[in-house]
Amino acid sequence: MTSSTLAIEGISVETARHGSPLVLVDNVSLILGAGEVLALVGANGSGKSLTCAASLDVLPPGTRMTSGSVSIDGSVLQRSMLRARHIATIMQNPRSAFNPVRTMQEHARETLSALGIPKAEGDQRILQAIRASGLDEPERLLRLHSFEMSGGMLQRMMIALALATEAPFLFADEPTTDLDLIVQREILDLLDHLKRERRLGILLVTHDMGVVAKLADRVAVMDGGRIVETAPVADIFLAPRHVTTQRLVEAHLSLYNLSGVAA
Repeated sequence: MTSSTLAIEGISVETARHGSPLVLVDNVSLILGAGEVLALVGANGSGKSLTCAASLDVLPPGTRMTSGSVSIDGSVLQRSMLRARHIATIMQNPRSAFNPVRTMQEHARETLSALGIPKAEGDQRILQAIRASGLDEPERLLRLHSFEMSGGMLQRMMIALALATEAPFLFADEPTTDLDLIVQREILDLLDHLKRERRLGILLVTHDMGVVAKLADRVAVMDGGRIVETAPVADIFLAPRHVTTQRLVEAHLSLYNLSGVAA
C-alpha cells in the first residue's frame, strides 16, 4: 500500500423532484491520508452515504453527480476504476452484502478475479486476510454460506475481502450498525489495528458519535448536503463551532448522561 493521500474534490449530487433539480450533496471536498481515520458524520439524510457513492460511481437510480473528481496522490482517476483497486468498502448490515446461495470462497474468488488476480494468488490472499481480520479456521469458513455465520463473523469476512484487495483506502459505511455492543467494540478495535499496522486510510461514515470518539482522528460534519465543520476529533468534542456539531455532541453526551463532561 503506497498511496498516501486520497482527495475528494467538489462533489455535487442532485435529483429531480417535480421536474426541478434538487441538490442533495453540494460541493463536498474531503482529504484522507494514509494511516488516518476521517469520520464523516451528520444526521440521516445529510448526504454522507451519497458522497461516498458518488466518489465510487455507484449512485442510486434517480440521482446523478453534477461535478467533482477523486484523485490519489494528485492524479485524478476514473471513478469506476477506484473500487477495490484503490478503495475497498464495507457496509452496514453485512448479511445483505452476501448472496446466501454462494459460499464465502465463491464471493472471495469473484472479488479477486474481477481485479485480475490469479486464482492461486487470490486464494492465498484471502486466507491471510481472514486471519488478519481475527477469524480462525479460514479454510472451514470459506466453505460456509452467510446464513451459517453470525453478524460479527460476516462483518469480519467483509473486512477480510477488503483487505485481500490490498486497496490502500477503505470506506466504512456504518460498520457497527446492527451488531451487539461487544462485537461493535471488537470491530472498532480491528479497524484501529489495521489503520496502525497497514497504514490503511479509512473514511468512516457514521451518525454514532461514540464510534467517532473511539476511532476517528479527524471529523467532517455534514448538514444539508454540505460540510459545515472539519476539525481534529478532540476539538469536535471539546470545542465544537457549528451549531450542527454542537447538537450532535450534546445529543451524544445526554444519551449517556455525561453532559457535565463538556464543562
